[in-house]
Amino acid sequence: MAKDKQENKTADISKSKAKREERKKEVAKDRRQKRISKILSIAAAAALAAVVIIAAGKMVYLSALRTTSISDLSAGLTADGKIEGFDAGKSLTLADYANISVPADEVAATDEEVDEDIQSTLEAHKEANTDAALEIQDGDEVNIDYVGTVDGVEFEGGNSNGEGYDLTIGSGSFIDDFEQQLIGHKPGENVSVEVTFPDDYDGEEVAGKDAVFAVTINSISVTPELTDEFVAENITEEGVTTAEEYRAFVKNKFYEQHLEEYLTNYIVDNTTVKSYPSDYLKKVRATTKANDESMLQYFSSYGMTNVWDIRDDDIKDELSYEKELRTRAKETAKSAMVYQAIFEDAGLTLDMEAAYAEMTEENGEDYVANMKENYGEAYLAQGEIREAVTDYLMDLYK
Repeated sequence: MAKDKQENKTADISKSKAKREERKKEVAKDRRQKRISKILSIAAAAALAAVVIIAAGKMVYLSALRTTSISDLSAGLTADGKIEGFDAGKSLTLADYANISVPADEVAATDEEVDEDIQSTLEAHKEANTDAALEIQDGDEVNIDYVGTVDGVEFEGGNSNGEGYDLTIGSGSFIDDFEQQLIGHKPGENVSVEVTFPDDYDGEEVAGKDAVFAVTINSISVTPELTDEFVAENITEEGVTTAEEYRAFVKNKFYEQHLEEYLTNYIVDNTTVKSYPSDYLKKVRATTKANDESMLQYFSSYGMTNVWDIRDDDIKDELSYEKELRTRAKETAKSAMVYQAIFEDAGLTLDMEAAYAEMTEENGEDYVANMKENYGEAYLAQGEIREAVTDYLMDLYK
C-alpha cells in the first residue's frame, strides 16, 4: 500500500515536470515567434524605407537630369556660326576626310530608282484625253459625271452636278464593282452602272439597297511617254534636250545623292569625340527639347500629352526621355563639331552676303528677314558651314 502511494506520488511529480517542460517549450516558442515577427516587421519597414529612398533618389536624379528648353538656335554659337570654346584638335580625332575610299556599288544609281523617278515625272504631266478611240483600263484615271437613283429616285450625294469627278479605276473609292463596270468603255459614252449599297453604309436611305448610276465618261488621263519631244517641251534642266540625256541626268542625280550621303555619314562615323564643349552640348539639348515641345503642340490633337509620347515606343516616361535626349544632343553636337573641324582644317571661308542674296533670289524678299528672326544669324552661318564642307567633299570625290 505504501509502495502504491509512493508510485502515485512519483507519477504526479513526473506529470507536473512534464507540464512544466511543455510550458517552457510553449513560452520559448512564443518568444521565438515574437522575435521572428519583430524581425519581419523591421525587414518590412526597411524594405518600405528602401522603396521610399529609391523613389526619392529617382526624383532627385530626374530633377538633376531635367532639361529646361530654349528656342534660341543660335545659342552657344559665335556670330560666324562657330561653336563657342571649341578646339577641334583637343576635342576630336578627325576622320581622314581627304582620303576616303568610296565603294562604287554603294553610291551608284539603280535602274529601279531611275525608272520610278522618270515615271513620276511623266505622270505629273498626265493630260485629260477625250479621244473616243481610247478604252478605260484598270488603273486609269478617268473623269466622269454621274447621277445615282434608288427605285428611280435620286438620293442625296449621288449626283456630281456636272462638275466632273476624277476617279482612279481599281482604287476602291466607289462601292461594289462600280469602277470595274467602266472598264472597256470610252470617252463620250454613257454607261448604266448597277450596284448594291452595303448594309452598313452611312446613308440610311440607301443602305442595303440596289442603285443605278447614269455615268458619263468625260475623259481618260493619259501618261505621256519619255520622248525627245516630251523632254523639249517639259524638262528645263540645263543641257538636257533628249530622252537619253534626261535619263543620264536622273541617273547622275541619284549618284550624287548617294555619294553625298556616304561622305557625310563617313566623316561623322569615323571621327572620335574626346570631349564635348559642355556649354554648347547643354544648349543643343535645350533647343532639341524645345523642338520636341513644338512638335507636341501639333501631335496633341492626336491625344499625345507628354513630350516623350512623340518619341520611340521604348521612351515611356520623363526619365527615359531625358536620357535619350542626351544621346540625341551628343549626336547633333558631334556632327556640328565635325563639320566645323573640316571647315577650319581645309581653310574654307564663308560669304554670308552672297548666301543671303541667293536665298532671296530663290525664296523672295522676306525670306532672309524671317529666317534671321526665327533662327538667328549665327545658326544660319552654321548651316552655311555645313553646306560649304559638303560642297568641298563632293568636289573632291564626284
